Amino acid sequence: MTAGQLRPETLPEDTRRILEGIEEGRRGALARAITWIENGDPRAAPLLDFLQPRTGQAWRTGITGPPGAGKSTLVDGLTRYWSEQGRKTALLAVDPSSPFSGGALLGDRVRLDRALEQTDVFVRSMANRGSLGGLALATGAAADLLDAFGFEEIVLETVGVGQAEVDIAAAADVTVVVLTPASGDGVQAMKAGLMEVGDVFVVNKADEGGAERLAAELEQMLALRQAQREPDEGPDRQLVPENPRILVASAREGRGIEALAGAIEETRREGMASGRVPALREQRALMRVRRLLAEGLRAAIWENRRLRRGVRKALARGEGPDAFARRLLQAIFNRLDPDEPEEPA
Repeated sequence: MTAGQLRPETLPEDTRRILEGIEEGRRGALARAITWIENGDPRAAPLLDFLQPRTGQAWRTGITGPPGAGKSTLVDGLTRYWSEQGRKTALLAVDPSSPFSGGALLGDRVRLDRALEQTDVFVRSMANRGSLGGLALATGAAADLLDAFGFEEIVLETVGVGQAEVDIAAAADVTVVVLTPASGDGVQAMKAGLMEVGDVFVVNKADEGGAERLAAELEQMLALRQAQREPDEGPDRQLVPENPRILVASAREGRGIEALAGAIEETRREGMASGRVPALREQRALMRVRRLLAEGLRAAIWENRRLRRGVRKALARGEGPDAFARRLLQAIFNRLDPDEPEEPA
């Protein structure tokens, strides 16, 4: 049954009650639905399917950067600014997971809840649960729920920055990279690949000095990146930011917040006009399908007791693990769609 064919009365009772709460604007129902998504609760799937046609209206802004760059303080200022402008705003902060329990450490949640308790901003922390890319696997689905709930601005804040944390660029319409002059971030940003994904670079903690120097260094790096770009970088060319902006701010003092909001708005307008934002949204859907398929296949394969027996038989007849895996993949794809011709990329 497709999303267009779903009707409230066809949903399970628990899911229907949550849907009614969301339609009535009850944040408790929204929070419960996000918990379902985080926990992999099967009740979330029909809810997401039903609400899918209502998504696509919200703007998603990704905030990333190294630990200690002041991301949370900057996010606090930005979300407050949008809220004061009358824009319904939500924040998803992806926190590190405990290596022992798998739960979120929630350090950012504590700071942000205190900072935003006087506003109507919806704040939710999610554990990354070991997910590479700095974003929890469930973040995209949670953002869809917030979108369907009616939030106009959705901020995605990642846990620190590492080699694999640049997929936020595909999860957001605009990516903001927060750096600080005190920790040699110019070099770190290049190593982490952030120079390739940032739409807006914010040199935070300008009150500590050295911010203008780092901003000048970033400008040189970005100019070099632009000069080295090939005229045609393939099908993903539209995903690469063309005119990144560099700002200097002091989130602690409240300086630069309005300029940041303005830079994000300008980047959005340019992205819609050039087709980059629609391309990012299509890439977002593709990545989601890939991840869901990968997770579903992994679970289905490893829970299949016949796999161990199949490996044992393959080894007994002299077939190696690589050959057995290739044969298994081929069998899976043949069974999925044996007669469908492959479409051109």
